[in-house]
Amino acid sequence: MKTLEGRVALVTGASRGLGRAMAVALGEAGARLALVARSLGQLKETAAATGAEAQVFPADVSDERAVGRLAQDVLARFGKLHILVNNAGINLRKPITEFTLEEWRCVLDTNLTGAFLMCRAFVPQMKGQGYGRIINVTSTMSHVALPCRTAYAASKAGLLGFTRALALELAPEGITVNGISPGVFATELNTVWMENPEIRQQFLAKIPLGRWGKVQEIGKLAVYLCSEEAGYITGTDILMDGGWCAQ
Repeated sequence: MKTLEGRVALVTGASRGLGRAMAVALGEAGARLALVARSLGQLKETAAATGAEAQVFPADVSDERAVGRLAQDVLARFGKLHILVNNAGINLRKPITEFTLEEWRCVLDTNLTGAFLMCRAFVPQMKGQGYGRIINVTSTMSHVALPCRTAYAASKAGLLGFTRALALELAPEGITVNGISPGVFATELNTVWMENPEIRQQFLAKIPLGRWGKVQEIGKLAVYLCSEEAGYITGTDILMDGGWCAQ
């Protein structure tokens, strides 16, 4: 069903993985798409996969000037924005003593500051419509942690706090703000783990449902959170982790 027909949705990190899955699902639900990532070639592949009206905008969400130009370009192309999905993110796994300050800042700038810059730039376009949806892709690392994920866990915990505060700020505008915390999903970024029997089993042992997440599942959740039916859901975070954090 075209539950999002007439809506304009922007997805960052749309070049692959969960971002591509959410873009495809939003397009199938009728949304017109603005697809953002640093890789132009992969963005074009996502646009073709959506089967919807989709425009690509290569940009680095951690770059303030680039985000400013992006906001102008999207407004010029679509005239408005209804849905913002902040999915762009990176992860560096290493002991804290081996982190450089530059690496630390790179993770936080992309995962946390990038969402701030995007919201600051696009919220003005979303106000005054009586409807709006912001989804921040947080992580199970917003709730629990693993060794050697200090920068990533800090950025995602910060993003969860940002999500809750922004939800309160934008509630009077009818704009909902929610997080999705994915667990382990079968994406190309996790292929090396999935193909290693020992590591694969270590992860599956932590997942009560006993399997990896399917990217289509997060796409369907994103569509629901953007629908009219989810208009009373805001300021929360939905764990989609097969039960990992329930243990």
